[in-house]
Amino acid sequence: MTTEHQTQVLGESFNFAQHLMALNAGRASKIAFIDETGSLNYGDLADRIKRFAAGLQAAGIRREERVLLLMQDCCDWPVAFLGSMYAGIVPVAVNTLLTADDYAYMLAHSRAQAVMVSGALLPTLQAAMAQAPHEVKKIIVSNAVASLPESAVAMHDFIAKHDAQTQAAHTRPDDPGFWLYSSGSTGRPKRTLHTHANPYWTAELYGKGILGLTEKDVCFSAAKLFFAYGLGNGLSFPLSVGATVVLMAERPTPDATFKRWTDLRPGHQPTIFFGAPTGFAGMLASPHLPAKNAVSLRMCSSAGEALPAELGEKFKKHFGVDIVDGIGSTEMLHVYLSNLPGKVRYGTTGWPVPGYEIELRGDDGQAVPDGETGDLYIKGPSAAVMYWGNREKSRETFQGAWTKSGDKYVRNTDGTYTYSGRSDDMLKVSGIYVSPFEVESTLVQHAAVLEAAVIGVNDADGLTKTKAYVVLKAGQSATEAELKAFVKDRLAPYKYPRSIEFIAELPKTATGKIQRFKLRDLEIHK
Repeated sequence: MTTEHQTQVLGESFNFAQHLMALNAGRASKIAFIDETGSLNYGDLADRIKRFAAGLQAAGIRREERVLLLMQDCCDWPVAFLGSMYAGIVPVAVNTLLTADDYAYMLAHSRAQAVMVSGALLPTLQAAMAQAPHEVKKIIVSNAVASLPESAVAMHDFIAKHDAQTQAAHTRPDDPGFWLYSSGSTGRPKRTLHTHANPYWTAELYGKGILGLTEKDVCFSAAKLFFAYGLGNGLSFPLSVGATVVLMAERPTPDATFKRWTDLRPGHQPTIFFGAPTGFAGMLASPHLPAKNAVSLRMCSSAGEALPAELGEKFKKHFGVDIVDGIGSTEMLHVYLSNLPGKVRYGTTGWPVPGYEIELRGDDGQAVPDGETGDLYIKGPSAAVMYWGNREKSRETFQGAWTKSGDKYVRNTDGTYTYSGRSDDMLKVSGIYVSPFEVESTLVQHAAVLEAAVIGVNDADGLTKTKAYVVLKAGQSATEAELKAFVKDRLAPYKYPRSIEFIAELPKTATGKIQRFKLRDLEIHK
């Protein structure tokens, strides 16, 4: 999709926040968001967005300056995010599970002029601000849990103090819209710059085009709004069709998720659930798994990492609904390769989302034939502009119209794609590529295994051998020899893990992705 075509669709002037409010102008009384404290209808949402924008401008924050958004999922979150965009100011949405040191780094590198923060996270923010120089002029606190310092203002007071700004900032489709940080699976997170147009395209191509969301849906995402996946699930997609969103501040444990599935009144129970494979595995292993007739789900979506076939099949057997597995990235903002509702090929990541092009390239940069592993490249209208302040990594990832994903894939004869691991996680054993994910997916098929992670470990000769870290289900047992034999029976013999270590918990990012680099670090320091 060319820039010219995008301009024809969106026009020379396009503000994403204004776009969403215009779409829902006729739904003023309909509930947009539900959180633990109450709900927010579309009319009040628009009013608060405009008042928030006016407040930021009154505070002296100018166009394209950054504001940090350190907030738990609640009704104030979309107000802060869209209010910033409405004013032409750039919200920087950040992970709420990080340390003060991480936030100090983000404040300094984003040069944030203001911070929107949840009351529960205010002490961590204050610790971050004390660590290093920053440019913060204003602290706006949502759901305060204690008296506020003089430098801070409660969000409801901040909004009430200002009249609604009637005109959105004159922004163009390619103007800076917001920043997202990568999940940090390898070192310091990268600052990914997205435009005003990018969320429009993810909503059109995946939210509407693949999932078929409508205003009758109630969306609930385990992935939080500060993640690219969660931002689409809980904001861009539902607001693009006038749907309702359930927001949850706490961790998406199985019990917390089940509570939202079953305890809300009729009409407010989620119809679409967005999760990740690790979360689905935990729910299916829970003794509190609700019955099919206790939920209102019509479909589930999964991303973040490849979904093992057995997991999807088991979920569908219990609930009678598909898990539509796909893959996206912070760089592409959302899913670009996906299975289809009613046409799911479990064990694959499906087909390219219409509007996106996919290429698999070998080490020589040339396309690889079907059945061979290659590096995944994507071309599509939602690609980020760059990594802010990181030219080298930007040039490596954003290569003209194409974005290098860092994932290895195989294209199957039916046009579907099968995940083979991260480029930096692929193992070459005896001169042959071995996918850690393939071995992991096989291990978790064993009745006693809850989770598994596979890395490469060098032997005395400096040759790479596979090692598996395994988490067993509660009350279950298995031996190393038993699991090795189990894998040998199901995969080519050279793929079985040469050693297995049983551990209580795998290291993961906040999105549930396994941090294999931490396991590799463990091996180095043994």
